[in-house]
Amino acid sequence: MEIKSIGVVGAGQMGNGIAHVMALAGYDVVLNDINQDALDAAVARIDKNMDRQVSRNLISADDKATAMARIGTTLELPSLGQTDLVIEAATEREDIKHKIFDALLPHLQPHTILTSNTSSISITRLASRTDRPEKFMGFHFMNPVPLMKLVELIRGIATDEETYQACLAIVNNLGKTAASAEDFPAFIVNRILIPMINEACYTLYEGVGNVASIDNAMKLGANHPMGPLELADFIGLDTCLAIMNVLHDGLADTKYRPCPLLTKYVEAGWLGRKSKRGFYDYRGEVPVPTR
Repeated sequence: MEIKSIGVVGAGQMGNGIAHVMALAGYDVVLNDINQDALDAAVARIDKNMDRQVSRNLISADDKATAMARIGTTLELPSLGQTDLVIEAATEREDIKHKIFDALLPHLQPHTILTSNTSSISITRLASRTDRPEKFMGFHFMNPVPLMKLVELIRGIATDEETYQACLAIVNNLGKTAASAEDFPAFIVNRILIPMINEACYTLYEGVGNVASIDNAMKLGANHPMGPLELADFIGLDTCLAIMNVLHDGLADTKYRPCPLLTKYVEAGWLGRKSKRGFYDYRGEVPVPTR
């Protein structure tokens, strides 16, 4: 089937990035959120990010104008029912995702594909609560969406080949690369990445090194572009903890036990860049390690 229109649920960092790349690729996009301020901020962010692309000669001013015209916003979730494909990019909480899909189902067209941008939650379990498990799959973009070239495509146990091929065609049309993953906790990228971040938290927790030494060791000793604690702040410590809990619960292996220090930071509301404090304090001109 040919996908022409795409609904995006959630206007946060991931949702606005997904809307951005989809509109540039020629899809009509309807962006939904429960908060009008969030929708306005998302459109402003997309406009600013496209301006940056124009200034770098990555797209033309006409490309930008045409893409921005393809993006509509709505506070009404049922409005997404007329799209050919829906990408849920809401908070990484399974109960919230179920509520979104439950509210969408009565309004969907028979052919509409449902997908989730979840970074760790079972696609099979999410799909099983819908009326179309064969037309449901994981569509996991990396952050920041306009820059990152990878998309994980995750089939649930019931996902059919037509649905997979339709989503694969979109990834190719975006100029990105698809990595096909089986439906196991955290899929590929986060199955490897988040335990590494968790181990960096343990290294800090046990006093092996401080924040600066741990990040510098991995940047200069392993050639990582960002240190693991800096990266954790960028991702969001609450998201890192949620993924570790999914791994620990889903695989029942103690090697995935979340670091108590990571839990403590989240309990304090120190979630990283988005809250101005995490493993670094971002309230000044230069980030300062908090340990």
